[in-house]
Amino acid sequence: MMQSEYLRAVDDLRESSGVVIPAFFPSATDIQLASDLLTDTALGCCSLLGSPARVCISVDGENPAADAARRLQTKYGLAVVVSARNKGKLGALHEGLTILVRDESLRYFLLVDQDGDHFPNELPNFVRAARHVASSAKHDRVLVLGRRSSRHHPMGYLRGELEELADRMLVDCLQYRAVREGVPLNLQFALLLDEFPDFHSGYKLLTRPLVTSFLENGVSLEGLSEDAVYRHAVEAVLTVEAVLSGGIIVSVARSTFNEQPITAFGQLNRCRLVADKIIWPARRLRVPAAFIGQWFENHLARLRLATLAPGGKEELIEIRNLVRQAFDLPELAREIEGPPFL
Repeated sequence: MMQSEYLRAVDDLRESSGVVIPAFFPSATDIQLASDLLTDTALGCCSLLGSPARVCISVDGENPAADAARRLQTKYGLAVVVSARNKGKLGALHEGLTILVRDESLRYFLLVDQDGDHFPNELPNFVRAARHVASSAKHDRVLVLGRRSSRHHPMGYLRGELEELADRMLVDCLQYRAVREGVPLNLQFALLLDEFPDFHSGYKLLTRPLVTSFLENGVSLEGLSEDAVYRHAVEAVLTVEAVLSGGIIVSVARSTFNEQPITAFGQLNRCRLVADKIIWPARRLRVPAAFIGQWFENHLARLRLATLAPGGKEELIEIRNLVRQAFDLPELAREIEGPPFL
């Protein structure tokens, strides 16, 4: 039975929910545009929550986003925390959650990116989904993922393909851990129209037990650099730690613009970024190297990015090399092998 009554969800959003908005404006960003988008997102969230103090803008080190956040704090009463140093999105989320979890009345913690592409009007649906699963599964540890109808349209073809690769690999890793531990991976609330969840969406909800576990347990770097984990593997970390803490994964549809208003993706080393999204969860979940190597080949063969010659194929091969190096696997020929016929 559906347990997602709208008015009760709105009450829970108003009385029992908090929002963390991680904020960072790179030097190459249009600061005015970034500030406008952050303001729109933050005030939109405030309009739905009972108190602006339950909306926390967590600024990742001193940068122009701090000035924008402090103006909003002064004028509207939002919570603001500025990290001592620029550590990465995961660090900003950690700081923001640390602030909000002190309010013991909060049961739902929503993570909303600053870019204007995560619409506050959809916050009630995340709470409705969490309420439904908590009631249906009799379980208070719930992770809700904001599922985009398309990765390719808002983010571009290249990034859409790369996120699909990372998502598919993460499913494989979680399934391996489930079999090894004898605990079936519950995806009944996460897969309705898709083959794999939208793990790398920046719009999420965690229930209080998952947040307290995340804050208490900390994050293991698994032999990787801090940048790899706190900047690159952020969404994988949140997902894996939630599952390891007994969380059930839920998907709820979320809207996006047809093209993201602003993004820092083009300023990053794409191959390193995607490789780290794959390497960290594989190490955290103790997946053997041979499995990682074969799963990677399984997914490369189906990605259409390889047909975008020559750049798409070369980018996938570079990611493959980085992943294989991390697991001491020998380098393969610079080819992608798959079935001979369609």
